[in-house]
Amino acid sequence: MKTVAIRDMKNKLTELVREVEGGEVIVVTRNGRPVADLVPHKKHGGLDLKAGEAYLRAKGIVRTAGFIADDFDDPLPEDFLLRPLP
Repeated sequence: MKTVAIRDMKNKLTELVREVEGGEVIVVTRNGRPVADLVPHKKHGGLDLKAGEAYLRAKGIVRTAGFIADDFDDPLPEDFLLRPLP
């Protein structure tokens, strides 16, 4: 891990970014104290639902969720909260 002062970073930004692209992590300091890290960007791929389904099938899990009604997330009627509990 490399350390660089903020004032030096201003003059060497292109060089430092090239190092980060190569996998280097650079700590940026101000007055000798760390204030930021320059790290390589990681692309987030999101969920792989097919891989999850394959994993569950391999573990013998066939059914993952029960029935969910189409109106599950619809707002409740106003009088619902006013009714006494049974």
